[in-house]
Amino acid sequence: MLVGEQPGDQEDIAGKPFVGPAGRLLDECLQEAGVDRSLCYVTNAVKHFKFERRGKRRLHAKPNAGEIQRCVWWLGGELELLQPDLIVALGATALYTLMGRSVGLTKERGHILPTASGLPTLVTIHPSYLLRIRDHDDRDSEWRRFISDLKSIGEHLNA
Repeated sequence: MLVGEQPGDQEDIAGKPFVGPAGRLLDECLQEAGVDRSLCYVTNAVKHFKFERRGKRRLHAKPNAGEIQRCVWWLGGELELLQPDLIVALGATALYTLMGRSVGLTKERGHILPTASGLPTLVTIHPSYLLRIRDHDDRDSEWRRFISDLKSIGEHLNA
């Protein structure tokens, strides 16, 4: 089960998670890591697209704690229904929703931690982070690190 932050503009329009630029990047990275996305349930921690209007464009706005809290029950229902073998927390909002504010993304990235209910959760970045890195060398380094994180999915499920 892959858990992102919230729908983006294209996801909001399509009504499906990870179909925009970050979703295409996620697909490419999953493929490179040897993970079949068709075997993954993909969702978001926050179910609505929060945005700021700039002219005709709708630009992503980070959800606040109240908005995250209002969607927790929904993600909890998905987890209860699916009982996934592994959750992948894609970014800080997903991680905080699943594990609480005491778990830090930077410190725990690449690790698999149990949720309060005992479900194993891989901590990693949101693919949109890679889209925002301007320096070519930094982007390549983070790309490789993200692929390495995603390879942990297969290692965990095949163990």
